[in-house]
Amino acid sequence: MVDVILGLQWGDEGKGKIVDFFAPNYDVVARFQGGPNAGHTLYVGDKKVVLHQIPSGIFHQNTTNIIGGGVVLDPVTLKRECDLVASFGIDVKKNLFISERTNIIVPTHRALDKASELSKGDSKIGSTLKGIGPAYMDKTGRNAIRVGDLLDKSFTSQYIKLRLKHQKLLDNFHFIEDIAAWEDEFFEALDFLRTLNVVNSEYFINNQITAGKKVLAEGAQGSMLDIDFGTFPFVTSSNTISAGVCTGLGVSPKKINEVLGVTKAYCTRVGSGPFPTELFDEKGEELRKLGSEFGATTGRPRRCGWIDLVALKYTCMINGVTKIIMTKADILDSFEELQACTAYSIDGKQTQEVPFAISKVKIDPVLASHPGWHCDTSSIKDAANLPQNMSSYISFINDYVGAPVKYVSNGPGREQIVAL
Repeated sequence: MVDVILGLQWGDEGKGKIVDFFAPNYDVVARFQGGPNAGHTLYVGDKKVVLHQIPSGIFHQNTTNIIGGGVVLDPVTLKRECDLVASFGIDVKKNLFISERTNIIVPTHRALDKASELSKGDSKIGSTLKGIGPAYMDKTGRNAIRVGDLLDKSFTSQYIKLRLKHQKLLDNFHFIEDIAAWEDEFFEALDFLRTLNVVNSEYFINNQITAGKKVLAEGAQGSMLDIDFGTFPFVTSSNTISAGVCTGLGVSPKKINEVLGVTKAYCTRVGSGPFPTELFDEKGEELRKLGSEFGATTGRPRRCGWIDLVALKYTCMINGVTKIIMTKADILDSFEELQACTAYSIDGKQTQEVPFAISKVKIDPVLASHPGWHCDTSSIKDAANLPQNMSSYISFINDYVGAPVKYVSNGPGREQIVAL
C-alpha cells in the first residue's frame, strides 16, 4: 500500500522534516510531482539540508528513493544535490532511482520562465524562475524531453529542435540574455544523470508494492497551489493533491492508504496571490521573525497570517486526509491570543466554502479568538504535557475540519514531534 504526505496550505508547511521523521517506517519514498521549486528542509545531525529534487528519505541508508514521472527534473540541481548528499556518506547510486518518464528542465525553460514573468509586470505570479511552468507546458504540448530520451541516439536532435522552438518564443519576448554558460553546466549534468539508476518506474514501484514493501509518496508545494484546485492563476503547474500520486507514480487509487496532510499552526505564503488571513501589522512581523519565515528555495520573506480553517477544511476534503500533522506550533508559544478564520465574508455574505474566483473577490476573514498558552513547548515529548490551551486549540481545529490532528511538531529537530 501507499501512504501519502502532502502540504495542505501554500507550501512551506515543513514537509521535509515530516517525511524524514516517518521515512524509517517505509521501504520506499517517492516524489510524485513538482520540481526544483520545492524546498524540503531537514536536519542531518546538527546540519541543515534543503532538498529540491531528491526525496527526503535519502538519508536513510535502507530506504529506496524514487523520482517519479510526474516530476520535472533539473539535471544541474540534481547533480548539486547528489554531491551534497554524497558528502554525508550516502551512495545515491545505490538508493536513488529516476523514472524514464520524468520530464527534463532544459536551460531555455528557465529563460522562458524568466522572460514570461518579467513581461507580466505588476501581474506577475511570483514564479521561482526555475523553469517549472515552461517544462510542464512542453509536457502537455507533447514536446518534452524525458529522462529515458537521454539514452536514445536521437537525443541531440531532439534537444536542438526544442531549443529552436524556445528561441522563437524568447525572440517574441525580446529576451537577449546569453544562456551559453547554462548549457555548459547542463550537458555536464546530463552526463552525470546517465550514470544514475534510470528505471521503468511504474513497474518498479508496483513490483515493490506487490512484494509487500511500504511506500511513502512525498508531495511538493501545497494543496492551495494545485493547478486545478488552488488559488488560480497564482498556482504551480502540477497537481499537488493526493490524486497526483496516481498520475505521478503510475499507481492505482486502490493502492492509496493513509493521506497525511501537513499544516502549520498558522499560515504563510511566498509570492503573489490571495491570502485571506494575511497580517500586515506587528503580529504578522512577529510570526515571520519567530518562525524564520523565508523561502527555502527563493529566500524571499514569506507572507504570514492566522490559520485559515476554511481553506484547511477544503484541502482536507479534496485530499481525503486521514491524519493531520501540525508544524511550528511552538512559534505560537509567546502569543497571548490567537485567531482562526472560520468563514469568509464576501460582499457582506458569509461562506465556509473556498470560492471559484478567489483571486478576483475581496475576502474579509471572519475570525474566532482563542487564548494562547504563553509557555515554552519546544521540549515537550508527551501529549499529556501539552498546555491545556494548546490542546483546546487543536481540538477546535479537529472539530472544524473534520480530520484529526495526530502529530504536533514543536521545533525543527527530527525528535521534536509529539504524537497525540
